[in-house]
Amino acid sequence: MLTSTNPVLADASLEGALSHSHADASGRTATVQGVVNKTIGCVVLATIAGAGGYALAAAYPGWSSAVMIGSLIATLIVFFTLARTPERCQIGAPLYAALEGVALGTLTFWLESILVSRGITTTGMGSLTLQAFVITASLMLAMLGAYKAGILKPTERFASFLTVATLGIVIIYGISFILSIFDVQMPFITLGSALEGGNAALIGLGINVLVLIVGALWFVMDFGQIQRAVESGAPASWEWFLTFGLLVSIAWVYIEALKLAFRLALLFGGRRD
Repeated sequence: MLTSTNPVLADASLEGALSHSHADASGRTATVQGVVNKTIGCVVLATIAGAGGYALAAAYPGWSSAVMIGSLIATLIVFFTLARTPERCQIGAPLYAALEGVALGTLTFWLESILVSRGITTTGMGSLTLQAFVITASLMLAMLGAYKAGILKPTERFASFLTVATLGIVIIYGISFILSIFDVQMPFITLGSALEGGNAALIGLGINVLVLIVGALWFVMDFGQIQRAVESGAPASWEWFLTFGLLVSIAWVYIEALKLAFRLALLFGGRRD
């Protein structure tokens, strides 16, 4: 049964890691603080890599699309390589963070270039990067607070609801991607439809918010999974595996937050004279 935003933190993976807890030669077990420290380190690494990707795209704009697509493909390769293999995450998690950072940095440059070409400035609201970061951090902290307070609990029913919602999102996004290959824009879903303005842009904004909420709710499942692993005595080396799973969730929420910031800029951003 799916209990996280990604297969990294699925029950089967968790049980497999716990059954091999003796594999950690140090004899130490995973801690929440250890996962937090490693996650912060990987986020910092992703931020630095993102700045590098943005700078590279700005210096060579003609290559920005190639860099973005290349880094995304590399990210997927690393993801599927690390899935269900905790022993590789000590090196793989930072590598995933760096590649994801480059991809998001170039994506940010591409979105901001569109705004510039349309004479739109985000002055007063902050850059797209800052807005996406604030939204992601705020949602993560809000979900953590709700989880700690017991307002939201990672129950089986909660997981089932999110699984169905996420599956629907994946199907819609998959159809949208296939259509884009044939240069067909899916109404309300693709960012291209946001450029049309009017009701289409507003509906797309609403859908974007709903997807962002679904992504944020998965943090509750992730927190519960991490706590369960710690309480069950998972080896300390598995902190990297838990960190990797959390990074995947953070990346999804950040991308949706970045798209939301872009849509808001199109609708409400100031225009240059």
